[in-house]
Amino acid sequence: MKKSWAEFRGFALGGNMLDLALGFIIGAAFAAVVESLAKNVIMDLIAALGGAPDTAGLVWHVGSGEVHYGLFLGDLLSFLILGLVLFGLVKIITRAGLGNFRAQGQRECPYCKEFVAVDALTCKWCTQVLVAELPDPEDAELAQRLTRNPEAGDDQV
Repeated sequence: MKKSWAEFRGFALGGNMLDLALGFIIGAAFAAVVESLAKNVIMDLIAALGGAPDTAGLVWHVGSGEVHYGLFLGDLLSFLILGLVLFGLVKIITRAGLGNFRAQGQRECPYCKEFVAVDALTCKWCTQVLVAELPDPEDAELAQRLTRNPEAGDDQV
């Protein structure tokens, strides 16, 4: 029982788990701010243009039922704004060279059958070359710099 508790404690307090928890908490708070912007500012402006006191008042009457399209518009707009803001943040972080935005995923090495990164040039396990031809070290360094900052030209590298 002690061994299992120690293993769980190591897992729960490990760096990846804490990073994930902090990221989730910050993401939830950020999403709440963006949702508030969308619903309390932008959607109220749309509702004012539509002649309703708030977006919940934007309703279609279909027969004896009601379709609350204003609520849907609020949720859709919150989603779009959140996506645009996150896209902008990723672009800014990438341009600043702060993020680690490498290709995600793995593929199987055809020689040793171990998994390596999708963009790996050689297998980290058996060291076999996984591409038709390895680039010169200078070309590889230039490609890596351009990947980090795609707008940088030869004169800025």
